[in-house]
Amino acid sequence: MSCLGWFKRRRSRSGGSSTSTSGKRGASASAPVSVSGPATTMTTTTMASAVSTSRSDDSGAVRPVSKSAGSSSQASQRSISSLYEERGHGQLRVFDYEELQGATAEFSRAQKLGEGGFGSVYKGFIRAADGKGDRVPVAVKKLNQRSMQGHKQWLAEVQFLGVLEHPNLVKLLGYCAVDSERGPQRLLVYEFMPNKSLEDHLFRRANPPLSWNKRLQVILGAAEGLAYLHEGVEVQVIYRDFKTSNILLDKDFRAKLSDFGLAREGPTGENTHVSTAVVGTHGYAAPEYMESGHLTAKSDVWSFGVVLYEILTGRRSLDRNKPAAEQKLLEWVVQFPPDSRNFRMIMDPRLRGEYSVKAAREIAKLADSCLLKNAKERPTMSEVVEVLRRAVQAHAEPDSRTPGGPGAKGKKSSDAATPSRR
Repeated sequence: MSCLGWFKRRRSRSGGSSTSTSGKRGASASAPVSVSGPATTMTTTTMASAVSTSRSDDSGAVRPVSKSAGSSSQASQRSISSLYEERGHGQLRVFDYEELQGATAEFSRAQKLGEGGFGSVYKGFIRAADGKGDRVPVAVKKLNQRSMQGHKQWLAEVQFLGVLEHPNLVKLLGYCAVDSERGPQRLLVYEFMPNKSLEDHLFRRANPPLSWNKRLQVILGAAEGLAYLHEGVEVQVIYRDFKTSNILLDKDFRAKLSDFGLAREGPTGENTHVSTAVVGTHGYAAPEYMESGHLTAKSDVWSFGVVLYEILTGRRSLDRNKPAAEQKLLEWVVQFPPDSRNFRMIMDPRLRGEYSVKAAREIAKLADSCLLKNAKERPTMSEVVEVLRRAVQAHAEPDSRTPGGPGAKGKKSSDAATPSRR
């Protein structure tokens, strides 16, 4: 039985890349590739074709091809699919379904770490492929069988994370794809991240608040991960779902970007953007993307600006539990510009004043530059990384005179003591 039965290959007249002949989903025709076996090993051709199709299907319109681009330049363009064929598929382990079932105590509710649009994530314990050594913890993501979008995200994650490798990206260890009487089973196995997500530490009171230094460490790591996607790979990758819940934290609180199901390859040649359906999380998506479906790396930069303000304020981008005037974070913080006397009004009270006011102002200015309406005026992620590195190096420790900070001893902070004129 084919595990990719409903995904068909789609070839353009100009060279075999996936294209759409109409605005409708599934407007393609070709024979599906059959996959068999208890623990399905997908061929690289199958994986590349399926993922390419899933990316075009999410929008009904694929990346436009520049009319002025020559056929030779088109032929030389790299893609995630070609990179995966070259080196990605050999790095991933193919798991038996029964092995993952046993590793998670039959996907026990007690082992459940979380749930999303894709499906549920469970903690499990596995041994090395040779069966030797102690069992190590992993996170097993199990597809909701009723989710077509989840299936496409599963394919995309295997493709992207089979190629991408960086200290600030979560590591995909392997996958499982098998058809049975229970229906298609699609699973992903990741390294386990013991400190959960940035969202857990910023917004959930059950967890202790992140210190100022840890916040700087986390956001710098996340920025370095995004910069790698945008500028450090042969193919530009647009993450498209940058938010606090997708920033996972390892045992040392190193940030690692997770969930690449919505990632897209960036524009190539003379193209300025990728055209897609608008997906992602409300409150993080860039306005030009929301309005037009035009996706660029600067769309990720906008999302990064939103998360910078969440780091500073300890507030969600959208919180219906706040008073009406404070529910939308970006509309609220604009009342307290970085250079204003009452800027400190936005700072997370859980920091208890133990932060560098000067660094906080610099980070707020950086956030404002990421949130410029004109996408072309926003910084690149490599520029963002440089600003954050300087802030971390110069102002990691709390100000000695910050109220409540070390060394305060009752002294008044000259930066924040003046009453607001508003």
